[in-house]
Amino acid sequence: MTHMLSAPQHAVPVAPASGLVARRALVGGVVAGPLFLLAGVAQGFARNGFDFTRNAISQLSLGEAGWIQTVTFLLTGTLLIAGAAGLRRVLRGGAGGTWGPVLVGAFGASFWAAALFPADAGAGFPEGSPDATAMSGHGAVHMVAGMAGYLALCAAFVVLARPLAARGHRRWARASRLVPVVVLAGFMASATSVLAFTAGAGLGLLGLTAVTARLATARANC
Repeated sequence: MTHMLSAPQHAVPVAPASGLVARRALVGGVVAGPLFLLAGVAQGFARNGFDFTRNAISQLSLGEAGWIQTVTFLLTGTLLIAGAAGLRRVLRGGAGGTWGPVLVGAFGASFWAAALFPADAGAGFPEGSPDATAMSGHGAVHMVAGMAGYLALCAAFVVLARPLAARGHRRWARASRLVPVVVLAGFMASATSVLAFTAGAGLGLLGLTAVTARLATARANC
């Protein structure tokens, strides 16, 4: 009789509503990178004076249409922070469950800082702008926020390799440890190639999309 009464307790799913909230939040982390890159590429081709070999995507927040990129920064940051909240729910109590979401959230917050403190004009953008000779205060904050954000992202990849490996996705774990190397290489080459910087930053965003999606799928299969 005792067995009959206790058996249904094991058949009840564990916090299904919580799992649904986590999956919905994770969508933010999945779409943030592609959204940011698609918006940046579309604007880069559409706006006069912008040259991907000379200008960084963040400069698109300048000029008359700059509000579009500012909104993109704010939206991307919000989606990344939502994704971090989803990761926290998915990884709770397991490997990477604390620092992984914290680092992704810090990366998201750096996009808010980039929106509030725009990059400096220069290298012909907005159209007709001369090369910048000195960095402004808001330009310096923008640069520091971006550096701090991408360092947090690189650290997040290393941390999130642990739950990937724990779920049996060892190739994904190895890739998660390699992506930061390429991202940092792009940043180091930024002094001589803006395209290398853009490629490194873009890889970081798309890598986070892939890792977040993989962890969401792994959660569902556990």
